Amino acid sequence: MKNTFVKLITALLALMLALPCVSALAEAHAFSRICKLNDQGDDVRAIQERLIALGYLEGEATGVFDKDTEAALLAFQDMNGLLETGMADAITLGVLFSESAKEKDYWAKYANYGLYDVEVEEATESGAFYAEPAMGMAMMPVATAMPKAGFSAEEYSRVSEPGFTSAMGSQLSTFSVDVDTAAYAQIRAKILRGERVPADAVQVEQMLNYFSYDYAGPADGEPFGVTMETAKCPWNEDALLLLIGLQAEAVRDENRPDYNLVFLIDTSGSMYGEDRLDLVKRAFMLMLDALKPTDTVSIVAYASMDRVVIEGVPASEKTRIMEALNSLEAHGSTNGSAGLTRAYEIADRYAREGSVNRILLATDGDLNVGLTSEGDLARLVQEKKEAGVKLTVLGFGYGNYKDNKMEALALYGDGNYWYIDTVYEARKALVTEAGGTFLTVAEDVKLQVDFNPAKIAAFRLVGYEDRVMAAEDFANDDVDGGMIGSGHQVTALYEIIPAGSDAAPDDPQSRYGTFVPGNSAEWLTLSIRAKTPGSEVSNLYSYPFLPEDEPGEPAGNMRFAAAVAETALLLRDSAHKGSASYQNVQALLQGCDVAGDVYKEEFVYLVNLLQRQEELPR
Repeated sequence: MKNTFVKLITALLALMLALPCVSALAEAHAFSRICKLNDQGDDVRAIQERLIALGYLEGEATGVFDKDTEAALLAFQDMNGLLETGMADAITLGVLFSESAKEKDYWAKYANYGLYDVEVEEATESGAFYAEPAMGMAMMPVATAMPKAGFSAEEYSRVSEPGFTSAMGSQLSTFSVDVDTAAYAQIRAKILRGERVPADAVQVEQMLNYFSYDYAGPADGEPFGVTMETAKCPWNEDALLLLIGLQAEAVRDENRPDYNLVFLIDTSGSMYGEDRLDLVKRAFMLMLDALKPTDTVSIVAYASMDRVVIEGVPASEKTRIMEALNSLEAHGSTNGSAGLTRAYEIADRYAREGSVNRILLATDGDLNVGLTSEGDLARLVQEKKEAGVKLTVLGFGYGNYKDNKMEALALYGDGNYWYIDTVYEARKALVTEAGGTFLTVAEDVKLQVDFNPAKIAAFRLVGYEDRVMAAEDFANDDVDGGMIGSGHQVTALYEIIPAGSDAAPDDPQSRYGTFVPGNSAEWLTLSIRAKTPGSEVSNLYSYPFLPEDEPGEPAGNMRFAAAVAETALLLRDSAHKGSASYQNVQALLQGCDVAGDVYKEEFVYLVNLLQRQEELPR
């Protein structure tokens, strides 16, 4: 057993060292739509060129998303463990143009190392089959029934961090908002279990947005308030930090519309356990206290087949709903017939004028909910989103968790994505922040920062890698942005290098002339586009920024946000972590007032655990 484990680790290390390298491809392409069959354009051409380079597509790049392109993209998604939709969503594109994108013959290459020139033996303890290499180099899993002890089958999308951008060459930084926080909850669970955190599990923006900050409220007639602050960067002495914070308007409970909710619950055998189906039941029971008597609740369970447990029950009938939840048991496979389709049928049946219609999918990551393919699933979710039924994804359990697929599904459904590891996280998602989870106050929200090169030499957005979009698409209302719910906050950080700094990158040269900055004292202008729910036209809001004082040491909002970001850079082992350390993070936190905020207090505890873990021999 021990030798087998050592061999497995050896093989995995060999594979990691042999990953194909494609420098900075993710930075070179900014996509802002989901490309699919029959689409045309330069973005489709770029996708085709990349698929050709990786060996998935033959012929020339035509710029037309045809059947061959769809088949090639499906093969790429399958090889790279992504949601197999045949559509180029943000998560697929992030992996496609990353250094870790696997070529079509990725596994075949390792036959040269003796990894597959083998006899196959069954690993009886796990039900997995392993290939015994001819050269005795390592053992590779070729099929797995359940995760082997000490081996994780969890999947995360590759994160490719951008470097600094010269403001002289490109003044605009554009991205859509992201208010999901699942990444932080997963990181916390791993730290508490004493596990190392995979670098690609770390999404800085989701860690930042997990916490509450003291931001200005909305002004009259605006959907959110805006806060901007600057301070010295704790991990980069040559840079400053810029914090941008949005505070959405909170809709009072008595003024909100009725909810029409469908709980779609995975009850397959893999959901057995206190942290899975038992926690699902507790989570939804907690939520009942946050509902109004006129809200409606339906429950659809799926495993070997789908089952409508209750439908259209008024939230006032709590006992009936709780009994229905308690009746659920985990058993069988996940071959269900039409669970998701049935859930949408019920959501349509009980929709009323003005109601909030939403499906809450609770699962441990197996997305086989009765459709013929993951592509059919994504297309259905996208179609129903346009019809007014959104999808919130709630993830449970660990060991075989498919974070990349869960996040992609929520993205298609224009909904939230939460990872529920404790009853306290369930309360946060479904009770404390229920308004933000279910009630949208602004749709297709995009941010664009226009940096003044006379004041800012270079900038780097920290996080939001899969939300970056082309500057031209900021004003294009056909291009989707993110959504902001009632009372939500959005936090973003930039590292910025002041003009005149010795650390400033060389200005890009053009044979047609050099950009000459103006004389404005402003550092930047933040522009925001957002649609009122149901509207097809966005509204524009602009906020020029000029610091009142010379940037000093981080304080208040900035100090805690900097501590979170520095922790993320360390967990990710970022190329931009500079002088970051857990000692520095602890020093930042000692100057923060976290008393009374249980989530921030917990973060302080996690940093202490990380510091101790760092001191252990590797």
